[in-house]
Amino acid sequence: MMKQTPLQKLDAFGRCAMPALFAVLLVLLSVTPLQIPGYSTIAPSFLLMAVYYWAIYRPDVMPFILVFALGLLQDILSGGPPGLNAWVLLIAFGLVVSQRRFFIGKSFPVIWWGFMLLAAGAGSLTWVLTAILSDTVVAPLPGIFSFLMSIAVYPMLTLVFAAIHRLLPPSAA
Repeated sequence: MMKQTPLQKLDAFGRCAMPALFAVLLVLLSVTPLQIPGYSTIAPSFLLMAVYYWAIYRPDVMPFILVFALGLLQDILSGGPPGLNAWVLLIAFGLVVSQRRFFIGKSFPVIWWGFMLLAAGAGSLTWVLTAILSDTVVAPLPGIFSFLMSIAVYPMLTLVFAAIHRLLPPSAA
Protein backbone atom coordinates (compact mmCIF):
# COMPACT_ATOMS: atom_id res chain seq x y z
CA MET A 1 0.00 0.00 0.00
CA MET A 2 1.33 3.40 -0.98
CA LYS A 3 1.59 6.11 1.59
CA GLN A 4 -0.69 9.08 0.92
CA THR A 5 0.78 12.52 0.55
CA PRO A 6 -0.67 15.33 2.69
CA LEU A 7 -2.44 16.70 -0.39
CA GLN A 8 -4.04 13.31 -1.08
CA LYS A 9 -5.15 13.09 2.55
CA LEU A 10 -6.67 16.57 2.34
CA ASP A 11 -8.44 15.61 -0.89
CA ALA A 12 -9.87 12.45 0.70
CA PHE A 13 -11.01 14.42 3.76
CA GLY A 14 -12.69 17.04 1.57
CA ARG A 15 -14.48 14.38 -0.42
CA CYS A 16 -15.65 12.60 2.74
CA ALA A 17 -16.92 15.91 4.12
CA MET A 18 -19.14 16.54 1.08
CA PRO A 19 -22.16 14.56 2.37
CA ALA A 20 -22.06 16.46 5.68
CA LEU A 21 -21.63 19.84 4.00
CA PHE A 22 -24.47 19.12 1.60
CA ALA A 23 -26.63 18.03 4.55
CA VAL A 24 -25.93 21.39 6.23
CA LEU A 25 -26.99 23.08 3.00
CA LEU A 26 -30.21 21.03 3.07
CA VAL A 27 -30.87 22.13 6.66
CA LEU A 28 -30.42 25.75 5.60
CA LEU A 29 -32.73 25.20 2.62
CA SER A 30 -35.39 23.69 4.85
CA VAL A 31 -35.44 26.70 7.20
CA THR A 32 -34.99 29.44 4.60
CA PRO A 33 -38.14 31.51 4.30
CA LEU A 34 -39.39 31.28 0.73
CA GLN A 35 -42.06 33.40 -0.87
CA ILE A 36 -44.44 30.43 -0.85
CA PRO A 37 -47.31 30.85 1.64
CA GLY A 38 -47.25 28.10 4.27
CA TYR A 39 -44.05 26.53 2.91
CA SER A 40 -42.40 26.24 6.32
CA THR A 41 -45.13 23.89 7.55
CA ILE A 42 -45.10 21.64 4.47
CA ALA A 43 -41.41 21.73 3.53
CA PRO A 44 -39.95 18.38 2.47
CA SER A 45 -37.82 16.54 5.02
CA PHE A 46 -34.56 17.20 3.18
CA LEU A 47 -32.38 16.11 6.09
CA LEU A 48 -34.28 12.83 6.49
CA MET A 49 -33.61 12.15 2.80
CA ALA A 50 -29.89 12.65 3.31
CA VAL A 51 -29.79 10.53 6.45
CA TYR A 52 -31.70 7.74 4.69
CA TYR A 53 -29.48 7.74 1.60
CA TRP A 54 -26.18 7.76 3.47
CA ALA A 55 -27.39 5.21 6.04
CA ILE A 56 -27.89 2.77 3.18
CA TYR A 57 -24.92 3.49 0.94
CA ARG A 58 -22.18 5.01 3.11
CA PRO A 59 -22.94 5.18 6.83
CA ASP A 60 -19.23 5.82 7.40
CA VAL A 61 -19.61 9.37 6.03
CA MET A 62 -22.70 10.11 8.16
CA PRO A 63 -21.97 8.76 11.67
CA PHE A 64 -24.47 8.95 14.55
CA ILE A 65 -22.86 12.03 16.11
CA LEU A 66 -23.12 13.92 12.81
CA VAL A 67 -26.77 12.89 12.40
CA PHE A 68 -27.47 14.17 15.91
CA ALA A 69 -25.61 17.45 15.29
CA LEU A 70 -27.45 18.05 12.01
CA GLY A 71 -30.80 17.36 13.66
CA LEU A 72 -29.94 19.71 16.51
CA LEU A 73 -28.90 22.38 14.01
CA GLN A 74 -32.25 22.02 12.28
CA ASP A 75 -34.06 22.24 15.63
CA ILE A 76 -32.21 25.41 16.58
CA LEU A 77 -32.65 27.12 13.22
CA SER A 78 -36.31 26.16 12.85
CA GLY A 79 -37.25 27.17 16.38
CA GLY A 80 -38.59 23.70 17.14
CA PRO A 81 -38.17 21.87 20.42
CA PRO A 82 -34.41 21.35 20.88
CA GLY A 83 -33.48 17.75 20.26
CA LEU A 84 -36.75 16.64 18.67
CA ASN A 85 -35.47 16.29 15.10
CA ALA A 86 -32.12 15.11 16.38
CA TRP A 87 -33.67 12.13 18.18
CA VAL A 88 -36.11 11.30 15.38
CA LEU A 89 -33.22 11.34 12.89
CA LEU A 90 -31.08 9.15 15.15
CA ILE A 91 -33.90 6.60 15.41
CA ALA A 92 -34.40 6.70 11.64
CA PHE A 93 -30.66 6.35 11.00
CA GLY A 94 -30.39 3.39 13.38
CA LEU A 95 -33.35 1.64 11.76
CA VAL A 96 -32.00 2.09 8.25
CA VAL A 97 -28.45 1.07 9.13
CA SER A 98 -29.83 -2.07 10.78
CA GLN A 99 -31.68 -2.91 7.55
CA ARG A 100 -29.09 -1.77 5.00
CA ARG A 101 -28.27 -5.33 3.92
CA PHE A 102 -31.85 -5.59 2.68
CA PHE A 103 -31.55 -2.37 0.65
CA ILE A 104 -28.10 -2.88 -0.89
CA GLY A 105 -28.46 -3.92 -4.52
CA LYS A 106 -32.21 -3.30 -4.65
CA SER A 107 -33.89 -1.33 -7.42
CA PHE A 108 -34.78 2.32 -6.97
CA PRO A 109 -38.52 1.63 -6.49
CA VAL A 110 -37.68 -0.58 -3.48
CA ILE A 111 -35.36 2.09 -2.07
CA TRP A 112 -38.04 4.74 -2.62
CA TRP A 113 -40.68 2.53 -0.99
CA GLY A 114 -38.36 2.19 2.02
CA PHE A 115 -38.02 5.95 2.19
CA MET A 116 -41.80 6.33 2.06
CA LEU A 117 -42.16 4.00 5.05
CA LEU A 118 -39.40 5.75 6.96
CA ALA A 119 -40.80 9.22 6.19
CA ALA A 120 -44.27 8.14 7.33
CA GLY A 121 -42.86 6.75 10.58
CA ALA A 122 -40.56 9.70 11.25
CA GLY A 123 -43.33 12.19 10.45
CA SER A 124 -45.77 10.38 12.73
CA LEU A 125 -43.24 10.22 15.55
CA THR A 126 -42.43 13.92 15.13
CA TRP A 127 -46.15 14.77 15.14
CA VAL A 128 -46.80 12.75 18.34
CA LEU A 129 -43.74 14.11 20.15
CA THR A 130 -44.59 17.68 19.13
CA ALA A 131 -48.12 17.25 20.52
CA ILE A 132 -46.76 15.81 23.76
CA LEU A 133 -44.08 18.48 24.19
CA SER A 134 -46.45 21.35 23.39
CA ASP A 135 -49.27 19.79 25.41
CA THR A 136 -51.74 20.55 22.65
CA VAL A 137 -53.42 18.90 19.70
CA VAL A 138 -51.34 19.45 16.57
CA ALA A 139 -53.07 19.56 13.18
CA PRO A 140 -51.92 16.55 11.12
CA LEU A 141 -52.51 18.10 7.67
CA PRO A 142 -49.20 20.03 7.42
CA GLY A 143 -47.33 16.85 8.32
CA ILE A 144 -49.20 14.91 5.65
CA PHE A 145 -48.35 17.54 3.04
CA SER A 146 -44.70 17.53 4.16
CA PHE A 147 -44.68 13.73 3.78
CA LEU A 148 -46.13 13.99 0.25
CA MET A 149 -43.62 16.70 -0.69
CA SER A 150 -40.79 14.55 0.68
CA ILE A 151 -41.70 11.47 -1.33
CA ALA A 152 -42.11 13.63 -4.45
CA VAL A 153 -38.71 15.33 -4.04
CA TYR A 154 -36.72 12.25 -2.94
CA PRO A 155 -36.04 10.88 -6.47
CA MET A 156 -34.59 14.21 -7.62
CA LEU A 157 -32.44 14.65 -4.53
CA THR A 158 -31.18 11.08 -4.87
CA LEU A 159 -29.54 12.11 -8.14
CA VAL A 160 -27.51 14.72 -6.23
CA PHE A 161 -26.61 12.22 -3.50
CA ALA A 162 -25.51 9.72 -6.16
CA ALA A 163 -23.29 12.34 -7.81
CA ILE A 164 -21.66 13.11 -4.46
CA HIS A 165 -21.35 9.38 -3.78
CA ARG A 166 -19.33 8.91 -7.00
CA LEU A 167 -16.83 11.52 -5.77
CA LEU A 168 -16.20 9.79 -2.44
CA PRO A 169 -13.09 7.71 -1.90
CA PRO A 170 -13.76 3.97 -1.51
CA SER A 171 -15.09 2.85 1.84
CA ALA A 172 -12.60 1.39 4.29
CA ALA A 173 -15.13 -1.31 5.25
